[in-house]
Amino acid sequence: MRAIDKKLLRDFRRLWAQALAIALVLAAGVAILLMSFGMSRALDDTRAAYYERNRFADVFASVTRAPLTLAGEIEAIEGVYAAEPRILSLVLLDLPGRVEAAQAWILSIPETGEPRLNAPILRSGEWPDPDSRTHVVVNEPFARANGYRVGDTFSANLDGQKRELTISGTALSPEYIYTIGPGQMMPDSENFGVIWMPERALAAAFDMTGAFNSVTLKLAAGTLEQPVIDALDTVLKPYGGSGAHGREDQISHSFLDSEITQLEALAYILPPVFMGITVFLVNMVIGRIIALERSEIGLLKAVGYSDLEICLHYLMLAGLIALAGIGIGFGVGTWLARMMSQLYAQFFDFPYLVFGMGPGPYVGAALIALATAVAGSLRAALGAARLPPAVAMSPPAPPRFKRSTFDRMMAAIHLSQPTIMILRSIIRWPVRSAMTVVGLGLAVAVLVSSGFFEDSLDVIIDTAFYQQNRQDVIIILSGETPESAVEDARALPGAMVVEGEMMYSAVLRNGHLEKNSTIQARRPGTMLSRMTDADGRVVEPPERGIVMSDRLAEQLDLRIGDLVEVEFLEADRGVYQVPVAELVTQYFGMGALMNLDTVSEMLRKAPQSRVINMRVDPEELPALHAALKDTPKAGGAILMTENRRAFQDTIAQNLLMITAIYGLLGILITVGVAYNGARVQLSERARELASLRILGFSRGEVSYILVGETMLLAILAQPLGWAIGWYVARLMTNSFDSDIYAIPLVLNPPTFSYASLIVLGAALGAALIVRRRIDTLDLVAVMKTRE
Repeated sequence: MRAIDKKLLRDFRRLWAQALAIALVLAAGVAILLMSFGMSRALDDTRAAYYERNRFADVFASVTRAPLTLAGEIEAIEGVYAAEPRILSLVLLDLPGRVEAAQAWILSIPETGEPRLNAPILRSGEWPDPDSRTHVVVNEPFARANGYRVGDTFSANLDGQKRELTISGTALSPEYIYTIGPGQMMPDSENFGVIWMPERALAAAFDMTGAFNSVTLKLAAGTLEQPVIDALDTVLKPYGGSGAHGREDQISHSFLDSEITQLEALAYILPPVFMGITVFLVNMVIGRIIALERSEIGLLKAVGYSDLEICLHYLMLAGLIALAGIGIGFGVGTWLARMMSQLYAQFFDFPYLVFGMGPGPYVGAALIALATAVAGSLRAALGAARLPPAVAMSPPAPPRFKRSTFDRMMAAIHLSQPTIMILRSIIRWPVRSAMTVVGLGLAVAVLVSSGFFEDSLDVIIDTAFYQQNRQDVIIILSGETPESAVEDARALPGAMVVEGEMMYSAVLRNGHLEKNSTIQARRPGTMLSRMTDADGRVVEPPERGIVMSDRLAEQLDLRIGDLVEVEFLEADRGVYQVPVAELVTQYFGMGALMNLDTVSEMLRKAPQSRVINMRVDPEELPALHAALKDTPKAGGAILMTENRRAFQDTIAQNLLMITAIYGLLGILITVGVAYNGARVQLSERARELASLRILGFSRGEVSYILVGETMLLAILAQPLGWAIGWYVARLMTNSFDSDIYAIPLVLNPPTFSYASLIVLGAALGAALIVRRRIDTLDLVAVMKTRE
């Protein structure tokens, strides 16, 4: 091994603490990169394998009632590989030992056996006999949440007839990876499930013998989706087709796709922050090492080492630091990716997990990390290579100082000598001080940009559950029902306020732009289910016109006063030109609102209801649930307190993990910047500090100079960190925006305070660790040095 290589290893060993601090910052960037790509790749690969093995459909459609003989015509549509008609309905469940009613989707099992499309995976038990009227298979999360096993029983309201059902098995389906019911905002396996029942029994219960009300299609490879959807709509139109749609509008697929997109976006937002800080830290440390080793550089050149070898020597030192960070990042990133992927697989009800990132992300992360280290050290390494031997072996010219206006100002306000030394040091090295402020500001930004989640979710919960949806119970009726059902509901136990509402599936168009949406139809003055704008003002349905989500209007390029074409996906599929009356902010979905009487007039129908919203006396809730279980037209019931609890519990778990991870990352950045800054400061000012000790300054006064500069820079970094954090949070909210939900950008003062306290505390801790070296300074040896 050559002498210069031995020097490289000795330098790396001597600088292990500083190298580790830099490596940890770099490792954080590598780990986040691998974690984001690893999770998104695992979810995407698992979804692809699950969809392919279990034949997940490409097109879905609902219909009021169509004859089974229509299946052949559907399958004959050009591009259709397979078509499967079925019976699908929302039912109310009466679970043993529970007062509250639960609900579930119930699907038919073909008489030929397992479904051709969206084939469930049997997890326990067996499929029921085709002739059975009482045996069913339930989805595994529902059985697990309620403690059910094969052989257990519960009751279901099947189109007004209460029937006791026996569980013959449990299963998982690619159609219900994200199992969420109508009106729910988060999966709630305890209160919502999926049931598979033999077709013959289900058809008899819902008067669907020889008919179907749902159909799924698998397309041949290379087939365009839209022509098939248009042809399917044409076939189903006479039978009450409500509009076919592709996978992108299938609720489970949409949620999962949105999550994968967000994980990929995360990989492009946070890692650059860590890479940028690493560039600064490497530049600061390598630059200071070269300044201290001028004579050694001159000696190396004098004995024959070339400029290239000197340059490569310091680049390799930065490379060793990068390799340490890469190694740590690979280990932590892989572990986090696997752990988080397993959590996601459980949350999304996957039967298995396909995890394997391949070499691509690792190679990419390693190259980015090495490029970051080289970028940080290149300028200093080139400077070392250009030093002539004679110049390198002589001490650098001392800096020239002169009394400035700033010095006279400090003298005028009678600052102490240690404080003046702190301020002079910052002014003497403005670039390094500015970079330290930027580095610490980025640490603040990481914490601010993670803290906004909690603030934003508080706004979402307040808007969704306390301003817009103020009902205690939502009753979902089986199909369109006359408004008299609202009057009947007033007689239910505990009913205090009862209001009806209608939902219409529609296509909204503006020129070549179109979007499938749900139009809520209600009368003005409703108290329970309302639309509100960003300021909390209640928006009433206009007599003539439509109110729509601002995100929906943006996608359709619509503004207030524009005309939008509304095609109702009902039996007559009426098309109308409706003016946009107002735009509102909605965090869940992209819906629209119209006046119930106006829509009924357009469709030439008497006003109807599909949803009944109720405010209920809490003491009467048990009696209400008991009554609902025996109500023929009740297809489902949503208890909003349970809905809110499921939402808050799920969010709380995710927030705890996010806060912990981001808090650790913020501390890593702060320690890396503050520790290296303090170490460089100590090496530069060792003579000054030793001189002060000899002149009689106490350890506390000398320590104040070292710690005070670090803390002053940390304080100056706070406003910059707040601004960068706000910008990063804005980027994240934009990346999270989807058709399913949007997250508002909300940042409250406590979030900024929390971020600042963590960074200031970590900076103080790092500075105090370096300060301990002052106690062990050999004053005589330090005074003998040339600097």
